[in-house]
Amino acid sequence: MEERNYTKGLLEALLFLSSDPIKLSALAKSCGIEKTEARELLDELILDYQEREGGFLLREIAGGYQFITNQKYSEILSHIFKDKKRETLSRGTLDTLAIIAYKQPITLTELDEIRGVSSRAMVASLMSKKLVKAVGQKEVPGRPTLYGTTNEFLLHFGLSKLTDLPTPVEVKELKFEDFTPESIIVTDETEMNPDFDLDSLPEELKEENPNE
Repeated sequence: MEERNYTKGLLEALLFLSSDPIKLSALAKSCGIEKTEARELLDELILDYQEREGGFLLREIAGGYQFITNQKYSEILSHIFKDKKRETLSRGTLDTLAIIAYKQPITLTELDEIRGVSSRAMVASLMSKKLVKAVGQKEVPGRPTLYGTTNEFLLHFGLSKLTDLPTPVEVKELKFEDFTPESIIVTDETEMNPDFDLDSLPEELKEENPNE
């Protein structure tokens, strides 16, 4: 029992010191135990913090494990830490992100067909904020770029994997605003991350100014 408690405490310390989610395999290796034992101990830790109802919780997120602040304190914390980085996305960009999340991998042309309008500026904005990335090319004439979501997307929406997304009846009717996390501000304008290198965009996204 003493050894088990020690290992459980070591897992807790490793997670506390990390600013990013840590994969199960990495945690198990660091503690010198099998993944099955590591998962059992992590499940216990998750329950411990959940029952405690303190200021932070342990969650399986973005393919790993990470401590997060308890949601019930989010409102007051957002006022105290006003300078915390928050992504700004327009409603059109959120719609585009929703479609990519559910339909990935997807091309720009396929996005435009679903939305009925050009999605070029929205995809460029999402790439600049590291919520979307190019994941390959479709094996059709012209080999258009395929787009998918990133780990940053999972982190912002508090997801461990894509299958944790709510299941929409119709993707076109999905309203991401209904479950947009506090790490994202919904606005009416499409914005680019000013520190993003525009030259890294796929050519099809450079054909018009993403800020227009």
